[in-house]
Amino acid sequence: MKVSVIVFPGSNCDRDIKVALTASLGSAPDMVWHGVTKLPETDLIVVPGGFSYGDYLRAGAMAAHSPVMREVVVRANAGVPVLGICNGFQILTEAGLLPGVLMRNAALKFICKDVFLKVENANTIFTSGYYQGQVIRIPIAHHDGNYETDCETLDILESNGQIAFRYCDKMGELTEDANCNGSLANIAGITNHSHNVLGMMPHPERQIDLLQGGTDGKALFDGLLNSVV
Repeated sequence: MKVSVIVFPGSNCDRDIKVALTASLGSAPDMVWHGVTKLPETDLIVVPGGFSYGDYLRAGAMAAHSPVMREVVVRANAGVPVLGICNGFQILTEAGLLPGVLMRNAALKFICKDVFLKVENANTIFTSGYYQGQVIRIPIAHHDGNYETDCETLDILESNGQIAFRYCDKMGELTEDANCNGSLANIAGITNHSHNVLGMMPHPERQIDLLQGGTDGKALFDGLLNSVV
């Protein structure tokens, strides 16, 4: 399985995702600089977290116009799986691959802690390592993770099974207190209509080893190995 990790100026989770992918897939991904216009042959594209372009203008807005993103969009529209984590989620919305926008956290503060997520749709290539309704614990680290969209789009996300993860408490309840950043409907991660693009704010690559406090994130990457051909 061949994987490409896109690296932008300001990416700071690209090496983390490289370690996570290597641990699950058995081989290191290609690290692709944002300035290239062509991607190597690849079965999966990952847009990692960080602060691309220093989050100037708007988180992800400048990175979405990097030369490589034109090719990412083409590959995604052709069915190649694309995973965007944290800043990667922001970039995918700015590039038009996912609906909605990531706004400032409701508390207007950077949040860095472990949170609980409920797996809302286990029938995607990204979530096949989990079961429907499973509660997992994954770290977050963001300032602009407040997912918002219009009511019509929310209805489409709900009806098409595009909500992959929601913030919840340890019992799986979708409470206001568990909604760490104020996201609409407790949304933590969504897919596109075809379910081959996933954007999520939490960092599964930071939960792949017991030395990190848990392995709930590793199931995502292990599931990809079995799902992506």
